[in-house]
Amino acid sequence: MSSHDAPTEYSLYPPPADAVAHAHVSGQAAYDALCAEAEADYAGYWARLARELISWKTPFTQVLDESNAPFFKWFADGTLNASYNCLDRNIERGLGDKTAIIFEADGGEVRRVSYKELLAIVNKMANGLKSLGVQKGDRVIIYLSMGIEGVAAMQACARIGATHSVVFGGFSAQSLRDRIEDTGAVAVITADQQQRGGKALPLKTIVDEAIALGGCGSVKHVLVHKRTGADIPFDASRDLWLADLVAGQSEVCEPEWVEAEHPLFLLYTSGSTGKPKGVQHSTGGYLLHAALTTKWTFDLKDDDVFWCTADIGWVTGHTYITYGPLALGGTEIVFEGVPTFPDAGRFWKMIQDHKVSIFYTAPTAIRSLIKAAEATESVHPKNYDLSSLRILGSVGEPINPAAWEWYHKHVGGGRCPIVDTFWQTETGGHMITPLPGVTTLVPGSCTLPFPGIQAAVVDETGKDVPWGQGGILVVKKPWPSMIRTIWGDPERFKKSYYPADFHGKYYLAGDGAIRDPKTGYFTITGRIDDVLNVSGHRMGTMEIESALVSHTELVAEAAVVGRPDDTTGEAICAFVVLKRPRPTGDEAKKLAAELRNWVAKEIGPIAKPKDIRFGENLPKTRSGKIMRRLLRSIARGEAITQDTSTLENPAILDQLSQTN
Repeated sequence: MSSHDAPTEYSLYPPPADAVAHAHVSGQAAYDALCAEAEADYAGYWARLARELISWKTPFTQVLDESNAPFFKWFADGTLNASYNCLDRNIERGLGDKTAIIFEADGGEVRRVSYKELLAIVNKMANGLKSLGVQKGDRVIIYLSMGIEGVAAMQACARIGATHSVVFGGFSAQSLRDRIEDTGAVAVITADQQQRGGKALPLKTIVDEAIALGGCGSVKHVLVHKRTGADIPFDASRDLWLADLVAGQSEVCEPEWVEAEHPLFLLYTSGSTGKPKGVQHSTGGYLLHAALTTKWTFDLKDDDVFWCTADIGWVTGHTYITYGPLALGGTEIVFEGVPTFPDAGRFWKMIQDHKVSIFYTAPTAIRSLIKAAEATESVHPKNYDLSSLRILGSVGEPINPAAWEWYHKHVGGGRCPIVDTFWQTETGGHMITPLPGVTTLVPGSCTLPFPGIQAAVVDETGKDVPWGQGGILVVKKPWPSMIRTIWGDPERFKKSYYPADFHGKYYLAGDGAIRDPKTGYFTITGRIDDVLNVSGHRMGTMEIESALVSHTELVAEAAVVGRPDDTTGEAICAFVVLKRPRPTGDEAKKLAAELRNWVAKEIGPIAKPKDIRFGENLPKTRSGKIMRRLLRSIARGEAITQDTSTLENPAILDQLSQTN
């Protein structure tokens, strides 16, 4: 579907009667009433919810402060603690013995911790950090795989008012170093190794490599969780075993009560320049939206078992593992492994074994499991008891209708609503999403805005476009969990998200969208900037181009674009000019493999280009600008229909169309 075509044919899936009857938001009239409340008294609407869902040490009297737009403040004079809201409060409600986390390791071992036990783990870790001098306002890097320790480390930082920045365990030493330097972190929490897909992968040695690269002088301590017991290098002047640090600590740690605007975490996301952006989130507004969206979008109940399959290295793992479900006293799954180990039935077996009722995963995972189920009968979902499921979710990128239909039929048994959630690292939580007790579903559409979110589709001047016409997705009013700034770069924040083209007042999501002319439902049509979305992970084209060109021995120039991919949603396609004659045949394949591995080392395996093509040059205008729109057409295998008269070297297009 092009950005200017409205959808014409679709199947409709009304919410099941049982879902409507028992949902937290029950029926269309209830949704409309919430939207009307927000429209009539925007500040009052959010204030009511903040008082209902969050426990405040000092109650707020200010709601939304727009005096320094776009640096909005929410609940600024209130104080709270995120860890208290996720743990102590639930114990005070009588949920101390309730299971908070069911952890399943890569190898299948299961460990359960109650709210009381999780609080003790968090408090001992928090006291350990305090004993090292870590205090309110300090930054701590967390470089761990999925596990109870990762969630506890985040909660322990929140407990003492330190700002955490989680780095995905698949990122390289260079990427880790950049984040340590940018945050000025005083400590790194890591593990000897991580266990994924039956393999032990290094973490501590990558931390050592990152620090050796320089620029990490702020780091005073590296805390190491013993996951595999591998023999690793250890610097006694800096490194500490996490178990030794917490062994003698008290299980009681008074929360540090922080201002609502205190930075809870920094999370780095790719931009269209080479430097990743440190997205800064607040404590009060973020926690409110994490709890509220978990409650309404997933309709979380006391007896649910909630499983978000994301990694804590991404925002989904922050909002829908570490904070949202725990803030509501939920029981959740934390999974260390991958969906295809020991076989592609792993997800379905875990749903069966743990009686999962709410399952939230990415379209990439769904598409890969469809392929596996079609190839190997034994791992098809039909072979497992999935009757415990009542709600399915999708996150990370738009889900294509065919995958939606398969997910609905074969995983949900045709009875589970699918909440296809649109949101971003920068938004903190769901922005446009179905609600299971309200929304009639259309495969491929994220449907309508979450109550209180003022989303719209506009043209390049910020003017609303008619329904049925493609345009640019914006949010017209600030909301509590929005990005507060880019760490250390407020000008980039303004330029990226509140550009002057939109009068500096609309949040620019960076995505194109279209609204159905009949229903007003939103469908996301793709990025409008140079950011790729691969398996739900956002990466800047400039970041990958910079990594390629940093191979100074081989590469003279590189341009990176995305093309649709059945499995990952979008695939990375790189066009490379070498400092030697253009290779062909086996030599081209060998050099392409070398460059893929180079990018994996520089950024991480998720950034490896799927397709690398070599040319004697790149398609450029006479002024030297690379014509990326032509490269996108080549990558997609499309005929070049655009005007090429401004090209300096039109013949290069035929050369670049040849695959290795």
